Amino acid sequence: MGNTTAEVLLANDAFYSAFAGRDVDAMDAVWARRASVACVHPGWPPLTGRDAVMASWRGILRGPGAPNIACTEAECHVLAESAFVVCIERLEGAALVATNVFVREDGAWRLVHHHAGPIAEADDERPDPGRLN
Repeated sequence: MGNTTAEVLLANDAFYSAFAGRDVDAMDAVWARRASVACVHPGWPPLTGRDAVMASWRGILRGPGAPNIACTEAECHVLAESAFVVCIERLEGAALVATNVFVREDGAWRLVHHHAGPIAEADDERPDPGRLN
């Protein structure tokens, strides 16, 4: 694992730590300030722009139904000054697949896109990749 990969995975961990800790300030810190941002929460329409994305996170993290979450199986892919992490989000009774896209901003990796959606998951097997539906 290269140093860059480790840095991106640490940024990804910071995102999930903020999420699990319901820490609005920490969540604000992981998102880019200058680069364009977008977010797709499960079942929501796409949100674009930092104001809309951060408003959604404030509502989620301050709401009574904020889920307990853990990130597993994180795989990082670095593409020069951008990177993405594909992972599984574990929630009570559910699993989501998520993609988190990062860019380097002021020397740090910052989140510019988060997209999570439900997956069908069996305990002992993965879905057949040849089957689309």
